[in-house]
Amino acid sequence: MIIDQISVFVENNPGRLAEIADILGKAGIDMRAMSIADTAKFGILRLIVNKTQEALALLRAAECVVSITPVLAVVIKDVPGSLAAVLRVLSDAGINVEYGYAFVAGKQGNAYVVIRVEDNERAAACLAENGIVLASADEIYG
Repeated sequence: MIIDQISVFVENNPGRLAEIADILGKAGIDMRAMSIADTAKFGILRLIVNKTQEALALLRAAECVVSITPVLAVVIKDVPGSLAAVLRVLSDAGINVEYGYAFVAGKQGNAYVVIRVEDNERAAACLAENGIVLASADEIYG
C-alpha cells in the first residue's frame, strides 16, 4: 500500500520545529511518524499524519515549503532481523532504498517501516511476492 508522506523544508532555528508541531497539534492532526534530517542551516522534516491534505493546507498557509511524497509502509515483526529480511528482498531485486524510518504502533508485536524507493509499484509487488505485508492507509493513519 502506498501512503502519503509530507516533506517540510525547515530552517534550523530554535523553535521552528515546535511551531510546526504546534500548528498540527492545534488542528487535531495526529503525527503518526516523523523523521528529520538536518544540516547546519536547514532540515527536511518527513511526516506521516492522519489528515494529510488538511496538514498540507495548514503548513502552506504558515508559509512552509511542503510537498507530498508517496512512500511504502511495511509491516514487520518487532524482533531482531525482521528489517534485514525486508531489505534483503529489495536488494536482491535490485531495488534501492533511498531512505527509511520506523515506528511501533497498532498491533502489539509489529513495527512499521516507512521506505522511499524509486518505483513504489515494483517494490510493493516484489515485497508481496515474498510474503511481506504492506500496511494499509487506514492502519497507518489510525
